[in-house]
Amino acid sequence: MEKLVKTDAEWRAQLSDLAYKVTRKHGTERAGTHDDFPKEPGTYNCICCEMPVFDQAHKFESGTGWPSFYQPANPDNVGESIDRSFFMKRTEVHCNRCDAHLGHVFPDGPQPTGLRYCINGVALAFEAEDG
Repeated sequence: MEKLVKTDAEWRAQLSDLAYKVTRKHGTERAGTHDDFPKEPGTYNCICCEMPVFDQAHKFESGTGWPSFYQPANPDNVGESIDRSFFMKRTEVHCNRCDAHLGHVFPDGPQPTGLRYCINGVALAFEAEDG
């Protein structure tokens, strides 16, 4: 996969202040900020580069206040790294094309994976399924 690289100024010009803070500076939006996600079939793309990262079919209500998925749309599109911020050790989730911070993954999700990808809604752009 070819990496998408932009300057900090280019990212700032493209993204809202909150999307920039979350995706480029590893921030987190407030819980409950995005409780109005569509219910129809479709794909959630990275807000920075439009890479398909999650699918509506894998979304579930976790009760955490953040959009949650039990698996990525394509495992090659989403990467993981260790996040040691805030005196914790967590697994960060990022877009493999542009390295945008999307959220974190936890081992307390539903079957079939048992995983909960807890994703910042501002890092996602929904694209409805055609037809």
